[in-house]
Amino acid sequence: MIFIGERINTGFKDVKAAVLAHDASVIKEWAKKQTACKATYIDVNLGAASAKVEDLCWMIEQVQSVTDVPISIDTNKYPMLKEAVPLCKKPPLINSTTAIDDKMKEIFPIVAEYGCSIIGLVMDEAGSPKTVEKRLEIAGKILATAMEFGIPPEHLFLDPIVMPLKYMQDQAKIILAAANQFQLFSDPPPHVVCGLSNISNGAIHKKLLNRTFAVMMAASGMDAVILDVTDEELVNALISADVVMNRSIYADSYIEAFRS
Repeated sequence: MIFIGERINTGFKDVKAAVLAHDASVIKEWAKKQTACKATYIDVNLGAASAKVEDLCWMIEQVQSVTDVPISIDTNKYPMLKEAVPLCKKPPLINSTTAIDDKMKEIFPIVAEYGCSIIGLVMDEAGSPKTVEKRLEIAGKILATAMEFGIPPEHLFLDPIVMPLKYMQDQAKIILAAANQFQLFSDPPPHVVCGLSNISNGAIHKKLLNRTFAVMMAASGMDAVILDVTDEELVNALISADVVMNRSIYADSYIEAFRS
């Protein structure tokens, strides 16, 4: 399972305050915590806190000063990516593009040039699809376009767009079915990723819903997830799901082995 640590995001008050004040200690501490929890990528999200590319680059620099874990650059704005991608010491994950033609044609060349990976949100000009069939159609378009630009399937992470269970309960089953079929596109297939916390948005039992849906998504082919990697129970559930799905080898110490 590929774990994308979500915590360096200005949607969190401590990170927003740190970015506005250029207090590197907060950014570095979250980078170190997520590294210790075995994040595969550390997501860096400037959000609406600033429109300055310099602030995004500063955040990336603070993370890279304390860890070798690759960066997930959480923006789809080309002017920011043009400055931020070359700054990364290892090929980053770009989060994200949609299936809108102009957006893909803008972002895919820089993905190909620097050997990045990219998250493809399965949505287009009409917004988020409501059916399995439409999700598959849009996902197929993203994959085909990526391959036209020389981006291999294993560098593409398809996100079926998780909807809040509280408000769109019918969508969860559809998302699981779509994720399952994404694996049939190619060999090797693209990755399947999701922003896990969306499922519990507005709900009371957030952690329980996140854990349950995460394991169900893993059983449906998800092999990457944007999550709070410091949530030990959640991560342990996903490590266990990988064992059950025969993606990793069972040993009595498989949890300890992951964290060693």
